[in-house]
Amino acid sequence: MINALGSPQSLLLLGGTSEIGLAIAEQLVRDRTRRVVLAGRDLAALRTAGERLTELAGPTTLDVTVLEFDAAERASHATVVERAFAGGDIDIVVLAFGILGDQERAEADADHAVEIATVNYTAAVSVAVPVAEALRRQGHGVLVVLSSVAAERPRRSNFVYGSAKAGLDAFATGMGDALRGSGAHVLVVRPGFVTTRMTAHLPAAPLSTTPEAVARAVLAGVRRRRDTIWVPPAFRLVMSALRHTPRAIFRRLPL
Repeated sequence: MINALGSPQSLLLLGGTSEIGLAIAEQLVRDRTRRVVLAGRDLAALRTAGERLTELAGPTTLDVTVLEFDAAERASHATVVERAFAGGDIDIVVLAFGILGDQERAEADADHAVEIATVNYTAAVSVAVPVAEALRRQGHGVLVVLSSVAAERPRRSNFVYGSAKAGLDAFATGMGDALRGSGAHVLVVRPGFVTTRMTAHLPAAPLSTTPEAVARAVLAGVRRRRDTIWVPPAFRLVMSALRHTPRAIFRRLPL
């Protein structure tokens, strides 16, 4: 369980090769987490990530388990969650998988648009439900859902991705309300532009952040039992203003 200092002892990372997810894992391992389950498609990459986490743990024993997990294989999701929790209670589950996709392609290619929506929303819902049930049964734990500021008002330049994140954000927020009183909790994380491999081809945006900054904010949010955080925090005010900007003006903004 989360100890008296607010440090989670165990982690399940769904999207085990995600740069943001692994930055969160590294932050947690430095902060006394001693059991990590990495779930993803690339088993070799997961094992490499596990070795890196073990090195960070130093002389303290770190128990790392690798599980095969494919967001597109919905029929396997409940089994993956069951296997992850079979090793004992899990204090924090991070839902970190997702794809940015190609906006221009998605506007003309329905299959690609559906792929973006499926991975970022449908698959996330599919795995979040059994995770929430597992946390409810054990009576404690946090589900961290990586949303995006794009969820609050999708832009012309990324509305397919943004619409999927908007759905996920709404679902996760509602799930958090549904879990109240159970001991389990949901933290919705809304980062702005994060400099990762996924965004390397894009020009940096104002208030850009890093996986490490997101990781630090997540750990602070877990400790304070927050429902929602923005990274960086200034985005809370920025998005509050943009949500109420008239559409005719919003579409002209250089976003």
